[in-house]
Amino acid sequence: MKRILVTGGLGFIGSHTVVELQSAGFNVVIIDDLSNTTIDVLDNITEITGIKPEFHQIDLRIKNEVTSFFDNNTIDGIIHFAAFKAVGESVHQPLDYYENNIGSLVYLLQEMKNRKLDNFIFSSSCTVYGQAVELPITENAPIKPAESPYGNTKQIGEEIIKESCNAYTLNAIALRYFNPIGGHDSIKIGELPLGVPQNLIPFITQTAAGIRKELSVFGNDYPTKDGTAIRDYIHVVDLAKAHIAALKRLINKNNKNNFEFFNVGTGKGSSVLEVINTFENVSGKKLNYKIVGRREGDITAAYADTTIANKELNWKTEKTLDEALESAWKWQLKQH
Repeated sequence: MKRILVTGGLGFIGSHTVVELQSAGFNVVIIDDLSNTTIDVLDNITEITGIKPEFHQIDLRIKNEVTSFFDNNTIDGIIHFAAFKAVGESVHQPLDYYENNIGSLVYLLQEMKNRKLDNFIFSSSCTVYGQAVELPITENAPIKPAESPYGNTKQIGEEIIKESCNAYTLNAIALRYFNPIGGHDSIKIGELPLGVPQNLIPFITQTAAGIRKELSVFGNDYPTKDGTAIRDYIHVVDLAKAHIAALKRLINKNNKNNFEFFNVGTGKGSSVLEVINTFENVSGKKLNYKIVGRREGDITAAYADTTIANKELNWKTEKTLDEALESAWKWQLKQH
């Protein structure tokens, strides 16, 4: 059994990917500093799969702790999720984002280089494209100046990995996610941010549940059909399965270059108001929302062309926006 390290493995996307890895027969080791999740997630993963993953609470910004982990563990591949991820927050706390998102990546790659390890998957983002000129966004779209420090950490991260692949015996894939939402069918894991949610869907579900007074819709003056920003919302389980496909591609040496990158989305854009309307339909709840000014760092529209990922990874999304929102609502209800 291949032993795979998943950093940030108790987070939203990480936990769903751990479940899919275990279901695919991989032996999973998790590193998480619990800065944006709780240890309960470990038990919930175990309940779903019947296998308790090995867990290490480590802050990847502390270099000697990273080195110590690799001194004591044999790893066949790494899926690197651990990062701060809120666009708006990054604008106000840029140094925290650069220290965490870049520092931890460099330390992991240094250990891989020093130990001649291979197979690295990077949790990247469609934010690397900035506001694309053409939609849907293909992998050939130019990488434009980032709209936020968060987006910049993903651009810089990809550059660091690419240059490392060129210099050392390393093979890596960056998966450029669009907007992951939803939760596992078991309702045992889902998106549960600590504090005030920075992402749309948990804010919607918390507003519907009465935890938040109202939902702010940031801007209704975008050049879109209803004036609200458009994103590509992908069910987190579909996204998790893309990581399995990418990992197998690296392990089986099916990659065509030592550094590859793929768009991971549904190929369909939905506006904020469309998401709100769809949620109201699947939940039967009326949302209290108000239009406010645009949020710094946000772009008008982003949705994926997934042709290359579909072909090269032999992967495609299976779940709908309705299913994703319904699972997110069931998950929210379970919390109370």
